[in-house]
Parts: sequence; C-alpha cells; structure tokens
Amino acid sequence: MGKRRGGRELIRSLNKKQKKHLREFGEEHPFYDKVLLLLLLHLCFPFQSEDSDKSSAESDSETEVEQVSVYHKLLATLKTSPESESEEEEDESESETAGESEAEMDSEGSQEAREADGDEEEKNDIAEQKEATGTAEQMLSQEQAEGADTSCDLSHGVIEEFTDVKHESEFSLETNFMEEESGDCNADKRDSNSSQAFSEDPFKQHMDRELEEKEVEKISVLPKTSSQSKWPRLGQLTFSSTLEKHKSMKADKEVDVKQLYLHKPLESTWPKVNKEFLSSVSKPSDAFFTPLQRELFCIMNTYRDLFYPERNALTNGEEIRLAYCLHALNHVLKANAQVLSNNARRRDQKPGTDSVDYRDQGLTRPKVLMVVPFRECALRIVHIFISLLEVNEKRKIDVSNKKRFKGEFGSDPDEKPPNLKRPEDYEAVFAGNIDDHFRIGIGILQKSMRLYAPFYSSDIIIASPLGMRTIIGAEGEKKRDFDFLSSIEILIIDQADIYLMQNWEHVLHLIKHMNLLPLDSHGVDFSRVRMLNLNNWSKYYRQTLLFSALQDPQINSVFNKHCFNYTGQVAIRNVPLSGSISQVVVQLPHVFQRLEAEDVTSVIDTRFQYFIDRILPEYRDAIMSHTLIYIPSYFDYVRLRNYFKKEGLNFTPICEYTKKAAVCRARRFFLKGEKQFLLFTERFHFYKRYTIKGIRNLIFYELPTYSHFYSEICNMMKATDNGVDATWTCTVLYSKYDAQKLAAVVGIDRTAQMLQSKKNVHLFVTGEN
Repeated sequence: MGKRRGGRELIRSLNKKQKKHLREFGEEHPFYDKVLLLLLLHLCFPFQSEDSDKSSAESDSETEVEQVSVYHKLLATLKTSPESESEEEEDESESETAGESEAEMDSEGSQEAREADGDEEEKNDIAEQKEATGTAEQMLSQEQAEGADTSCDLSHGVIEEFTDVKHESEFSLETNFMEEESGDCNADKRDSNSSQAFSEDPFKQHMDRELEEKEVEKISVLPKTSSQSKWPRLGQLTFSSTLEKHKSMKADKEVDVKQLYLHKPLESTWPKVNKEFLSSVSKPSDAFFTPLQRELFCIMNTYRDLFYPERNALTNGEEIRLAYCLHALNHVLKANAQVLSNNARRRDQKPGTDSVDYRDQGLTRPKVLMVVPFRECALRIVHIFISLLEVNEKRKIDVSNKKRFKGEFGSDPDEKPPNLKRPEDYEAVFAGNIDDHFRIGIGILQKSMRLYAPFYSSDIIIASPLGMRTIIGAEGEKKRDFDFLSSIEILIIDQADIYLMQNWEHVLHLIKHMNLLPLDSHGVDFSRVRMLNLNNWSKYYRQTLLFSALQDPQINSVFNKHCFNYTGQVAIRNVPLSGSISQVVVQLPHVFQRLEAEDVTSVIDTRFQYFIDRILPEYRDAIMSHTLIYIPSYFDYVRLRNYFKKEGLNFTPICEYTKKAAVCRARRFFLKGEKQFLLFTERFHFYKRYTIKGIRNLIFYELPTYSHFYSEICNMMKATDNGVDATWTCTVLYSKYDAQKLAAVVGIDRTAQMLQSKKNVHLFVTGEN
C-alpha cells in the first residue's frame, strides 16, 4: 500500500462521492479508509507489527499520535457507548464546504467519525426511543423502564441502575460545600452560633440525642403508657410512649413560622404553594396552614410517629400530601445542609490541630422513604417538591431528567374512555397514571434536584409496595438489595387502605427490611456515621407517618408493632357516630347475624361453617333466586367457589381476575335468573364499580372493608326494574372482632348494643334513617 500520506493529502484526494459519504455518515467509506485498514492489519496480523512500525516511521509525530488515539477510540466503542457528537460532525461538514482549514478536518474528523460510528451502533442496540438524547448516560436512562433501580445484573453483565455520571459529582454530599450566596450557609452559621436555636430545633433535638442501652431495652420490652387529648380539628388523640409520659400537647390556634424552624427557602415558598387550600378556608386563622395542616404538622415536627385514619381523596387528601411533603423536604434540606457545612469545616481545619468528629450521616444516604400506591401520586409529590424549592420565577431550580419523568409518570387524558360514569371517590383515587409498579430515587442538593438518581445517591425514595418488593426480593434470591433502607429516618405510608386492595404482604415485607444493618459498606466514611446507626438503633429514631381512609386491624398492627420511635406515637381515634347504613336509599330489612369464635385465628373457619350450616340452606330454594354474596377476602371467595362447585349449586363467579367477557356473561345470567347465586369479590368492586342489576337477596359474607361499599351494594337493588320490594333481603355476618367495621356501618351506639347482646339484630332502613 506504500507509505501513508499526510492528513491534508488524504482530504484533498477525496472525490465528490467520498466527501458526500463523509458528510452523510460521519466517516470515510471503509474501502477508502486507509488508516482503518492499517489498524485492522495490526489487529489481525500482530506478527507484522514491526514491519508496520518501520513503514510508518517516516511519518511525522502528529500522525503517530493521531493513529494511537484512534486505536483507543475504536477499542472504547467495543466497551462503552461514547457520547454522541453529531452536532460537531455537522459543523465540520459545513466548515469543509465553506472552505475552512482541511487540517482541522484531518485532526478531528477521523476520530469523531469513528466515535459517531460506535454511537450509531449503540443506538441500534437500544429499543426504539421516542426522543434521542445527547449523552450515553441519558440513552441508558431511557433504555431502563424502571430507571431508579439500584441493582446490577451481573449474570448478563449489564448494570440496571440508572447512573447519571454527568451529575454524580454535582450531587455528591462528600465533595460539595455550602454555597454562600444561597443564604443557607448563613442560616447554618446562625444556628451553630446560637445554643438556644441548637437546642430548640426539633430536627437537631431528635437526631442529636444519644440513647443509652437501658433506654433501648425499655423500648423493646416495656409496654407503652398512653394518654388522651382532644384537639379542635383532629379530634380524639392518643399519645403513647415508653420512655416518659407525654406532656399535655395543645393545638395552637396560630403558628409562628420561626418556631417551626423551617429551612430558609421553605419559609417563603410554602405560603405560595399552599395558597389554593388557604383560599378555600372561610376564615383562616393563620396565613400558612389550614386547621388540619396546622395540627398535623405540629405533630410531624415533633418527630413522633403519626397515624391518621381519616384521609379522604375527595376532601383532605391533597392537604395532607402538602403537609408531609413540607416535613420531608424540610428534614432533607436540614440534614444535607449539616453535612455540607461540616465539609467546609473539615476543609478549613488547620493541619496539626486535633481532629473533630463530625458525625452527621447514616450508613447509606437515603433518608426519606415515601410509599404511595400509584405513579400519579409520585408525580404530584415531585411537583410539590419543585414548587417548594423554587423561590420565584427567576430563581428556578435545575431538575435533571424531568422530561423523562413526565413521560413515564404522566398520563394521557385521551386514554380515559368517554362516558364512563363512576362515583366521585373512584375518580379521585384512580386519577392519572394508576400503574402500581414503580420506584424512583431523588437527589436534592441546594438549588438542584436529580430525578432517577441511584438509590445510594438519593435523599428521597418514592416507590409503591410492589416496586419495593421486586427489588428487595425474597430470601434465597441472588439478585436482591435492601441496604438502602438501613438509614431511613422518615417513613411515609400514604393511602394505606389501598394496599389492602393490592397486596398487604408487600407492605409487611417492606417493614421487615427497614433499618437493618447493610451487608456492604457502599463507600461510606465511617468517621462521619452517627453512633445511632453504628449501634443498629436506627429504628428507634425513625419517624413513621401513616395515612389511611379507615381503621383496619392490619393497619393498626403495623403502627402498634413496627413503630419503635423513642419520642412516642400519636394516633387519631375518632369513632363514627352514624354509619354508612344511613345512606341506604331503598327500603330494606337488614339482619345482622352474630357468630361466636374463640379467637381471631378461628374466625375464618367459624364463619365458613356458620354460612354453610345456617345461611345457605335458607337460600337453596328457587324462590330465593337473584342472591348476591359479597366476599371481601379472595381466599374466602376461592373456598366458597370450590364448595359451590362440589355441591353442584347454580352459581356464577366474578372476581378481580375474571376476564371482561366472562364478567358480561355472569352479569347477564344473573339478571335473567339463569344463575341463582353470584359470588362477588370486594376487590372487583373496588377496581371496577360496576352496577349489578337483578339483586333481590344480598348476603355480606363479611363486613366490607370500606364502609360506604355497604350502602353502594344495597342501593344497587333500586336498579332492578321488575323487583318486588317485599322480597328484598339483606343478611350480614359479623363477630366481636369486627367491631371497627361494624361501627363504620351502623354507628358506635348500635355497635355497643350489638356486641353486648349475643342475639341477632334486625334493622329496617326506610331511606330516611
């Protein structure tokens, strides 16, 4: 092939066809690319390397350096996906046509052409993307459907974790310092110089207290002492603690923002974000909180555990969401500010002086875990965070990966089918994107927010129970990770009642893996780790905020048995005065039949035996047709379905797993009377809310989880055109362990009478009760 020509001579030797190929594809055609051919000879025939070196010895030094760099670039394309430089390629092609120096094309064009070639190959390997990104890291982020994972698939050699390498150093707590112009540094100095502020700030009071071993033993062994209090908006409160008796807390009518010790940006942004709810209050007592928010935040800010079972998606859901978002963000900003200011102190420390221990971190970085049921909830939370961090329109924060986040967590309004009429509470709960499998890490540092941050570089994690379950895994699985939960300081479980309809086992599985010692160090600086984390006492400092639409034994169990906060717990325990039975609009006799069970574990078998012995024989006659059996538990549904099949009864089943065509057939058979019984699960009603026509006899195998479902099912009887009112019946099975559900249906007064009496209770509702 002779000696290699100089760079300028190569460019000048290109004809129009070759130049056109270079402009279109960013590289010279392989047939004419002599440099590439030389490299291929080096790779394929290593024994000729000496001859090749001799033949290229006469070339200038710049050519040799260029050749080596191109070789390394080619090898790099086989290992990683380089950044796309299509814009530079276009600039170079334009510069060539404009008559710019050919030396520039020679020095940069050959390298960037090969980089573009590797970039194009990487794009072909990635699944179809809606939008092309400018960096390899962003392309990797779009390739991962659940980009917030922190797990690595070693078997396939592919890292599933979304690694935003470009912003990693910007969001690292260890390598950053407090910015003077942000004002946060001055606030931190003010707090550090004032011993009074240091002692009164709830964050520092809670995190800086060092428990003794005797106190930890008391929390683990001794029962809790409780006290009662009544607040104007929350109602009846129960304070419980092990270490000390609670002082009587009173709800403040007005709140001074300075006494709340909010981080500086939040003092100015919170009134603007909360303006919508403040305007709805007729006579606001203060300019910052609604009455409900004020009392809830006063409890949150003391770092006590909180259980609020009166969350309503229609009325107060967004108010509560704003309140706990403010508390979570305030906690993260304070914790990060403490780390950044200590970084500056360590940097400014003179050599030779005694080193001071700045223990301000946990074993892992994530501090707040927010468990929500749907992607729409996560979307609203992130929007609240952004609004709280943006002081004004001129000082907007930098949010990375925001476009991708909107695409994955947003929803298309056109996807909702038209003319779909559902109750208002259904529309409020299932608004937006209702996918229940997601998890996302959020890193916050001063004026910036990074979405899809790796969990070990995140401050806040927002996830669904299913999203957490898939990454935590089960015992024995090779691919599982839960070390990022080791230092969670605030756990927020919102809309806990919905998890009863999804899978409550996922919530219990998550709780069991909270605040455990990590299996790996994950690069932590142990000289900065708090002693409470090293002693494995994190669970005694964790604050748990639990919000639900109802009181349920399973939810109560989580709050009572899995919350060990040394500051104590606060639970709202209001009793319903009137039940949902008052909302029944049809004239219907209600028969509540009590069954006796020795303990909670025997209730399931006792109920089944009572049903097949006492209830079912009365409905076997053909006269008692059109009987709907409402079953809350799917396991009870399977048990009854198998029994009905075994006995050869004329029935049709509908559950949450029934296909749409089978549901239509079952509804039609039941309406026409071709099927005498209809087995109907509560979860199907929760997710679909279909109106079942043709009901004449109604049996509640167990009281519904949601009290308003009782009135909804009963009111379906009015949809029957040819029904006779006198033949309508309603039978309900209950036990003494169903006290909470019973009170929500019939009211507290009737519940007390029914539990004291062992006789069956007959109630007749005229529609005006």
